[in-house]
This record gives sequence, structure tokens and C-alpha cells, in this order.
Amino acid sequence: SALSEVQRIGEVELDEVNPHLRGRRVENHLGKTTPSSPDRDSNLDLPVLSSRAQHDKRVSQLRHRGGTSNLRTPETWRSCKFSSQSGQPPVCRWSTQPPLSQPLPGIPPPVYASLKDEHHTTQVTTLSNGLRVASENRFGQFCTIGVVIDSGSRYEVAYPSGISHFLEKLAFNSTTEFADKDKILYELEKHGGICDCQSSRDTFVYAASANIHGLDAVTRVLGEVVLRPQIAISELEGTRTAINFELETLSMRPEQETILTDMIHAAAYRQNTLGLPKICPSENLSKIDQSVLFTYLKHHHTPERMVVAGVGVDHDTFIESVSKYFLDQKPIWEQDSGLVIPTPGLAIDKSLAQYTGGVVQDECEVPVYAGPSGLPELAHLVVGLEGFPHQDPDFVPVCVLNMMMGGGGSFSAGGPGKGMYTRLYTNVLNRYHWMYSATAYNHAYMDTGLFCIHASCPPTHVSEMVDVVVKELVAMAGMIGEEELNRAKTQLQSMLLMNLEARPVMFEDIGRQVLATGHRKRPIHPTEIRTSISSSSAVELNTTSALANYATDAAKVKKDDIVRVAKKMLRSPPSVAARGGINKLQSWENIQAGLLHHEGKIPGNRGRLSLFR
Repeated sequence: SALSEVQRIGEVELDEVNPHLRGRRVENHLGKTTPSSPDRDSNLDLPVLSSRAQHDKRVSQLRHRGGTSNLRTPETWRSCKFSSQSGQPPVCRWSTQPPLSQPLPGIPPPVYASLKDEHHTTQVTTLSNGLRVASENRFGQFCTIGVVIDSGSRYEVAYPSGISHFLEKLAFNSTTEFADKDKILYELEKHGGICDCQSSRDTFVYAASANIHGLDAVTRVLGEVVLRPQIAISELEGTRTAINFELETLSMRPEQETILTDMIHAAAYRQNTLGLPKICPSENLSKIDQSVLFTYLKHHHTPERMVVAGVGVDHDTFIESVSKYFLDQKPIWEQDSGLVIPTPGLAIDKSLAQYTGGVVQDECEVPVYAGPSGLPELAHLVVGLEGFPHQDPDFVPVCVLNMMMGGGGSFSAGGPGKGMYTRLYTNVLNRYHWMYSATAYNHAYMDTGLFCIHASCPPTHVSEMVDVVVKELVAMAGMIGEEELNRAKTQLQSMLLMNLEARPVMFEDIGRQVLATGHRKRPIHPTEIRTSISSSSAVELNTTSALANYATDAAKVKKDDIVRVAKKMLRSPPSVAARGGINKLQSWENIQAGLLHHEGKIPGNRGRLSLFR
């Protein structure tokens, strides 16, 4: 028959699948026998199944009550196919695909990380040559490893400024084991790896992220790049050209943050340590050659000044790889002494940073954005004060103060957590339409710190901009609201903990802390502290409390702490950096007088600021 033919090929009519629609007498869920009708299913009090959704619902209910047991098979499932022509009954098609509500066959069950199982600690081991190896295991198949070095532009006092800039550009090029950069990248790509090198004023970082199975190969690459670079003449010339192009590009960009950061450090630490330029001066491009670079590497990239850090690795396995490529194999400058300049009396600069204060200004024409951006030509100003080192007890209160000041740009994108209720938004950007940006920065180093506000406006409002910035700096030592303080503390804790969810950030945190102090304090959320303490024995409580320092320091900050650190910073001589159309910039002496005034009034100003000027 036609029906048997349909069933033979795997399709049955819908009324054959659901006999309740054929008008026969059926037994409902109450045990009563009632007649069904073409328009109503009396068994479940549902309408006739005229759509796929209704049919699926009906089949599901029948399965639940055993009404379709004769149609169920463990290997198959049904899906309905409906004809586009009216009057054609839907058909139910058999398929061998498993439903999504059941586990897929042959697939292992997923393994999830949980707080109960994740109690890794940072392990630190010092090798025989003084190299420190720090690692912390972490859930996942990828790892981030790298080398953090006590090196940077602050140590270039006996060298031409710009060496760190050159070394950063030359990173991951040819070495004794790898002929060129392509060979290094190919080796990393075998394990899904990427690499990067960044230098700051006091730290050099070489890092790579890859699959955990490529740990030994990636460690080998890092050992070659850090200790055995070739620095070929062709690579050096290419780097020189790239830096020259970068210098030209910086002067043509509307963004001035990179240049202003160098300028404010030069004003704050005149001709010493942190005041030395990070960006290579154009006059030094021809002075830096292969021998100068190798001489710097020999004295500053030594094992006792390095930390090899890893996240997501087994510590013992990591030590084995690091020992193979950083201990057993020697640096290239020890293998060939002719690479370096003979300098018997040359020593590493260990002098402390001397904060001086001062002014650095550059009156020029700052480029504007191409196209219909609506942004005019801007003048930029940075006013800084001496801050606190990152190991100072008042470092955390300054970080809370920095979050409380906040700030940003008038036209920057953002969302929840951007900081629209910070002082520089509510008191500056939302009040003065001519202020285009105002942002607080806190630079912290081993022996000093620099707290500053960067602002920008059209050149016609430079004098008023100075008044606004000075008043906000003075107001830091005034009345502190309870709500803004709690918001700043919460935002600081949130930012810290969320950033450390990323492996590269966690790697840098481990490397920098171990390099500075020899150990790492983990920031633990207060809820995790309570869980750890409640489940710990008396012997473990001291360890838990020691690890909880960073988590509780921000929460302990009081209003008096903010006022105290603000008053201490205001007693230091100001540092001023300005660039653009700054012919209306007020003198350094007037800015200092304004910072010492209890209301932040600058001598010679025009009185109260207008919102509409």
C-alpha cells in the first residue's frame, strides 16, 4: 500500500504517529474514556496539531506519559518536515543524529575550573648563577612565559640615550640558533605561540604565549633572544630607519601622550635616572652601533638582574627548561669578548632618582585629525607632583586617590566602569566645554613616584586650563565624600582582579614583584579570604593573612589617608610639561604659588572661572 511504502522509506503520516487525531476513543490521564474530535484533543486538552511547534510539544508530552513508547528507539530521533502547500499533512522524518539534550557519544565530559581546586601559589627558585625562576600554575592548555630584567632608560647615563629603544625594536631577530626572525616566528607558530618585547624606564620584558606542550621550545627561543642575539648590521640599519620613521610620525600625530610622558619625566627628574629620555633622540641614531648595544647588554642583562617567570606551567618542568637554556648555555658576549667595548671602569648606575621639579615646554603646532572630526587644534599640559614608590606604605592610598580623580576624554567611548563619576569628569569635563581631556596618572618606581594630571584644550584657553588643573590638585587635600571614596576603592579592587584574569598581566605581575622584592603577594578578593580562613587550620591562618595584604589594603584606606598623601605631594615642587600653542601658559612660579594656596588661586588670574568663556 501507499502507507507501507512511506513507512518503508522512513516517513509516516502525522495522523499515523498520533492516533489521538483520528476520532477514536482514547483513555485520558484521569482514566476516563472520552471521544476525541478532529478539532480538539480531549486527552490533553490541546488543539489539533497544525504547526511543527504544536506537534513537537504533543510528542514530548506523549513520551512523558508513555503514549508513544511504540515509536521510540534509542538510536533515532524525529523531526517534522512541513509542506509549503496548504492541505499537505506534515511528515515525521527519522534521523540518526543525537538530540542536543543528551551527551554526545565519544566526547569526554568537560572539566571545569573551580575555586575549591584552584589554590596555586607562586613558587620562586634561585639558580646557581643568581637567576630567579618564578611560576604559578593555572588551569588551561596555554601558558605565558618570559624574562623580566632590571634594565631600561634610567640606566643609560653612561651610554647614548636610546639604547633601550633600539633593543626593543631588535628583539626576536637573528640569534646563534635562529638565522632570522622568520625562523623564530615559525618555531613559535608550531605551538600556536606569539611573542612581544616592551621596555619601560626601569624594566625590560621579553614574553611569549603558547601551548603548554611547547614549553621547552618557547623557553629555548627566549634564551636565544635574551642572551644570544646576533644584531646583524642589516637588522641594525633597519631598526635605525624604523626609529627615525617613528620619530617623524610622533610629531605628526594629534595624540601627544608618548611625547608628554617623556617631557614630564624630564621636568621632574632633570638630567638624572628617570629623567633620561625613553624615546631615542634623533641626534643619537648614528651613535648607537653593535658594540655599544653589546656592551650595555653585558653589564645590564646579567642573571642576577633577571627573573624568568611563567604562568600555567609546572614549576619543576619549567626550572629544567630554564636551566638548560639560561644556565648551561652562555651569553654570546661571554663566548666572543670582541663584541663589547673594553671598559674597565664602567659600572652600573645604582643612584637613586632625585626629584627636582621644573618645566619643559615646546611651543609648536600640534596636528589635527584629518577629516570631519570636529576637534580643533589642542594645546597639552601636564602638571605633576612627587608621588610614592611602589613599596611605600602609602602607595595604595595614592592608587585609590588616582581612581578617585579618574578622568578621560570628552569624546571617548566607554560604558559601565568608565568612571563618569570621578572628579575630573564631574568637576572639569562636564563643567567646562572647552576642556577636551583631563586624566590623572600615577607612575610608581622602586625609589620614587610621579602623580600628574594631563589636560588639553584649545590654545585660547591655556591660562584657564592651568587654573582648573591646579584647583583640582589642591582639592585632593580637601573634603572627601564617603560615596566617592568607596566607589574609588571598589573600582580599584575590581580593576586589579579583572586585569589579573589575563595570563600576560599575571605574568608581568609575578615578574615585576619578584624582581623588586624576591616574592609575590597575591591579590585575593575578600570573599575568597573568608572562604580560605573558614576552611583553614590554625597553622594555615598566618599564611592566608599574609597573602591577603593586597586585597585588604585598598579596603582599609580612610579619608584621612587620602588627605595625608595629598598634602605631602602638594609640598613638593611642581613639574610642568606643555606642548602646542602655549603662549598663554602661566609661569612655573605662579603654578607653584597656586598649589601652595589653600584654594588653589594662582597670582594674577582673572578671578572666578566662567563656564561659558
